[in-house]
Amino acid sequence: MADNARARKLADRIQVVVAETLDRRIKDPRLGFVTITDARVTGDLREATVFYTVYGDEEERAASAAALESAKGILRSEVGKQTGVRFTPTLTFVPDALPDNARTIDALLDKARAKDAEVRQVSTGKTYAGEADPYRKPGEEDADADEATADEDGAGA
Repeated sequence: MADNARARKLADRIQVVVAETLDRRIKDPRLGFVTITDARVTGDLREATVFYTVYGDEEERAASAAALESAKGILRSEVGKQTGVRFTPTLTFVPDALPDNARTIDALLDKARAKDAEVRQVSTGKTYAGEADPYRKPGEEDADADEATADEDGAGA
């Protein structure tokens, strides 16, 4: 359990170091509006996966990915300096799917709202096919059971 806590602490530190280094030291013009969203470190502390998002179109995302790959050495050495671990983990940059997933969920919610509004529009002014409340209530069950018993007694006589 202690190893997991250590990996989480190191991942949090790597996230901060990479974000600050990108902001202060890396002056690559291909680097757009990059946000470091998360970092994860393997249990043996040898590999770190850094998740990022880029604000912009597909071309800007590709350019930022190339800039991150070219800056990987500088970023890794800075991580090594600021974390003080014996072996500096290798860095792998992965675009975070969270914004795309959020857009998909928003689109699905909008579609559901539109369907709800459509159903509400169609049902306006309509009445129920049967009773408004078709469910039995506790007092009604006893009355129905008494009627059924009386029918059975009367049929046998």
